[in-house]
Amino acid sequence: MLRNCLLKYVPGSVLMLGLLVLAAALGTRYGLLENGVLPHECGATYGESIWSACGFKWALVQSFLQQRMGWTSLALGVMAFVFSCRRAAWGGWLIGLAGLVLYSYDYAAVGALLSLLVLARGVEQHRQGEDKAGDQPADRLEVGRLA
Repeated sequence: MLRNCLLKYVPGSVLMLGLLVLAAALGTRYGLLENGVLPHECGATYGESIWSACGFKWALVQSFLQQRMGWTSLALGVMAFVFSCRRAAWGGWLIGLAGLVLYSYDYAAVGALLSLLVLARGVEQHRQGEDKAGDQPADRLEVGRLA
């Protein structure tokens, strides 16, 4: 049976930061939104501070209304995949993970996977550069050539 070695293809920092964002998104969804910690009745005034509970709830709801998190993750994922931009890949990966939990899963899933491909591809390309140029697979087997 083959052993799945996830850390061989995906760096540990990608997994650890992903787990932190996933835990924060799960805590926000189930600890704040669905648990009723945030106020239900907020005024419709725009003068409220973003640091108040109603302002935080408004900003949070606006982030996943009309799949905004998912669209952002998809745009960053496509940009990262097309241009091999690791910064866009980080953004697409982390926003995509949050979008998967916070009601924007349609487009966030595709954006997160495209971003993860770029983040994993960077490690594999780096490892290929470690080999000496001109090495052939048969060189390591110490097989003599037929004369």
